[in-house]
Amino acid sequence: MITVHHLENSRSQRVLWLLEELQLPYEVVQYKRDPATMLAPPELKRVHPLGKAPVVTLDDGSVLAESGAILETLAERYPAAGLLPEAGSPEARRCRYWLHYGEGSAMPPLLLTLVFSRIKGAKMPFFIKPIARGIADKAMASFVQPQLRQHLDFMESELAQRDWFAGPFFSVADIQMSFPVEAARARGGLDASRPKLMAWLERIHARPAYQRALQRGGPYALMD
Repeated sequence: MITVHHLENSRSQRVLWLLEELQLPYEVVQYKRDPATMLAPPELKRVHPLGKAPVVTLDDGSVLAESGAILETLAERYPAAGLLPEAGSPEARRCRYWLHYGEGSAMPPLLLTLVFSRIKGAKMPFFIKPIARGIADKAMASFVQPQLRQHLDFMESELAQRDWFAGPFFSVADIQMSFPVEAARARGGLDASRPKLMAWLERIHARPAYQRALQRGGPYALMD
């Protein structure tokens, strides 16, 4: 059986969703974040040296990490579900693009948003706080927020051309893109001013497999 090493409120929620779409049996091993650092617990390093989620133990005993690699591998191993477009097609090229874009381009400014937010709220000597907050605000205003707007505008324009990221049909690309778009909704400025992205979020949240994955994975704070 496939085992998903699932860290709360993390990218590994996407793996649960894919497995539900594939209708495969799987086991979930739950991990809690350190309440002080919000990092994964050291127990995850017993599964993979980097100690990060998602990590999956496949039914042949091999260990696979990295969201895009996990999603693409599972979609390839179970093609009957039709979550990968036909090889060589324009949809397949777009699907591969979004599988890489989701982590390689979309997530860095969202992670910086989280980092600077924590810097502003971190405990430090009172005379340092105004300096730290000023640096964080300057970086957000001059670099991070313009980057976020650029990425959100790009994604909005793509979904203005088609209902799903890779083409006219739902694919594994949509599963990969769920995390950055949900993160943007939670803390990156995504709102009703970008109706295509908001409608896409409604469509993925309405999928029965998505809802079943939430039941298996537990509370998902990125949706708050």
